[in-house]
Amino acid sequence: MNLYFLVEGKRTERKVYPAWLNHLLPELQRVNNYDEVIQNNYYLFSAEGYPSIIYDHLPNAVADICANGRYNYFVVCLDAEENTVSCIQQEIYDFLTAENIQMEGTQLVIIVQNRCLETWLLGNRKIYSRQPQSNPLLNYTRYYDLLINCPELKGKYDKFNTHAQFHEAYLKELLRAKNTNYSKKNPGDVLKLHYLQQLLRRIEDENNHLPSFQIFIQFCHQIKSKLSS
Repeated sequence: MNLYFLVEGKRTERKVYPAWLNHLLPELQRVNNYDEVIQNNYYLFSAEGYPSIIYDHLPNAVADICANGRYNYFVVCLDAEENTVSCIQQEIYDFLTAENIQMEGTQLVIIVQNRCLETWLLGNRKIYSRQPQSNPLLNYTRYYDLLINCPELKGKYDKFNTHAQFHEAYLKELLRAKNTNYSKKNPGDVLKLHYLQQLLRRIEDENNHLPSFQIFIQFCHQIKSKLSS
């Protein structure tokens, strides 16, 4: 079983996904180059954001996969941002069709982070301040209470240009209130098992929350079962 991961971000995702895969699928060993996979390996390549992940890096990744011939899954992970999950998925399928890009023996899996990776990270209820005392966290909480509402349904606060900007700012303020820092360059505690466990608990307790994160977890469960069979 070999997996090729193409992730959008060049900073956060390239750290978070390997950390989480180590927790969820410790049977898989990461390799440094795409042509080093043998058995139960994965390779991860970080793109330079959207849209280059689709129009530049995706065809290059497919070329790597076809040249190697040992990959079972090609996993593309990217943000929805201001689009819908289905819109991003369709954009990828349309590009593959238009360019007549095909893979034999390798299954394509698209993981769309709705709205972004930080949206998933907001699912940890342990980081919430139940009674924030100061702004901007107080205003953020009044605008959208993440303790009871799904992070993926959170809107865009007035001062921000995009949903992703607001979600990142909200996450930073929540963690700052807990004396923990977060940045795309240094994700900190979100890499650790205890943080991931809280996200898993969230979707167990609220099965309609974080639906795009659930797709990633379901995929990992699928791979886990294949590795153990």
